[in-house]
Amino acid sequence: MAYVISDACTKCGTCVETCPVEAISEGDPIYVIDADLCIDCGQCADACSAEAISPA
Repeated sequence: MAYVISDACTKCGTCVETCPVEAISEGDPIYVIDADLCIDCGQCADACSAEAISPA
């Protein structure tokens, strides 16, 4: 189960830098997580100051 990013995303980029498998990319209007690449490590959720990332 991949993580997802909610509308609370502020596009700060912290999650992109944190993801060890580069599963996060810039979307419009928020970042998106590629479910096929996501390894469910949760590092992005831990790093998100807006608390916009959660398990799907």
